[in-house]
Amino acid sequence: MLVLKHILTYTLLLSSLLSTTACEKEPIASPETIATTTPKTNFYVSSELLLSVPKDMLQSVANSQGYSVYTNEIKYGVDVYKLEYTTTYQGHAIKASGLVVVPQNMTTPAPVISAQHGTIFTQSEAPSNFKGLSGFELFSAAGYVTLIPDYIGFGASAEIFHPYYDQKHSALAVVDMIKAAKSFYKEKEIQVNDKLFLAGYSEGGFVTLAAQKEIETNPTHGLKVTASAAGAGGYDLVSMLQGVKSGKSYSYPAYLVYVLQSYNKTNNWNRPLSDFFQEPYASKLEGLLNGKNSGGSINRELTTDPKKLFAPAFFAALSDASKEQPLKQALQANSFFDWVPQSPTRLYHGTTDNIVPFENSKQTYERFKAQGAKQLEFIPIEGKSHGTAFAPMLQDMVPWIKSFK
Repeated sequence: MLVLKHILTYTLLLSSLLSTTACEKEPIASPETIATTTPKTNFYVSSELLLSVPKDMLQSVANSQGYSVYTNEIKYGVDVYKLEYTTTYQGHAIKASGLVVVPQNMTTPAPVISAQHGTIFTQSEAPSNFKGLSGFELFSAAGYVTLIPDYIGFGASAEIFHPYYDQKHSALAVVDMIKAAKSFYKEKEIQVNDKLFLAGYSEGGFVTLAAQKEIETNPTHGLKVTASAAGAGGYDLVSMLQGVKSGKSYSYPAYLVYVLQSYNKTNNWNRPLSDFFQEPYASKLEGLLNGKNSGGSINRELTTDPKKLFAPAFFAALSDASKEQPLKQALQANSFFDWVPQSPTRLYHGTTDNIVPFENSKQTYERFKAQGAKQLEFIPIEGKSHGTAFAPMLQDMVPWIKSFK
């Protein structure tokens, strides 16, 4: 199971997520409240076997990538499937997708782990679009059926602009895949046990808590979280807005434009980008956010100075309590103010994170504890940044998850 480090690290690297793709940024979240869909009995649409990888090849991959210490954790070869399923976007049923990675010839029922990736900007980075060995295989090689949702806006739902940092859409993309996978298991005669783990970093940390909240507050899903681990997510978006309003330089402005455009489309505000951004940025952004440009390439076309990036009237309105109310209400609605984790939960965060402030997780932890969370731990990762805290998180998280097995 220590192989988990291998998998998620590769995921974040491919997604440009490690140090900069965190998904959390300062700005925005949108409250689009979506009515929970009427409970369905089958969310499963179809599956396709993408590749099968024997145990010895996985061990070779681990050795060649410098993870020889984990080769003893590789117990099984794996089969990698693309799974399509139905979920809900803006109240309507849509098709979504992700990967399911299954241990080969496992003789006992396997636990299930849903692994939520960090921020991605391009369609090629979606888990189900990976070609060849992705690294995900090693996760399941340790004996876990692994679900990796693409999220809405990627893979089968690529025509939709990704609802970035939107709790309900994020949660349903994960929860509905977990439910769809149950039909997949029956079809493929895959045995799983009753253990369900959630894990994610950066945007994946936010999505992990969103899915956990959805499961714990909506019993109609018929799911129970065994344990959840979330790292460096922007859980308090209201607090993150303060950094934007301060005018302090922000090293990854691609995140800021991503959130604003996501909220603009997800909430059907449909405002012109010139409402939010100055030129020359306003006229560029539609083309930059087309699913073909990486976060780094978008970043190079922007400025790190919020006062130069945002339109003056919009920037001033952020500090005026009477203005930009839809945006501010969205931030409030998509922060985790009205829920306390019930399942065993760990929050992780690097103390020198300059993308998502360390205080964001610390204050979220303190609020959860004050509101009665009883199975909650906060793990500060001393001296580590957004990019470098991920591996230490996994080193701590993996034996913790194994203890439930």
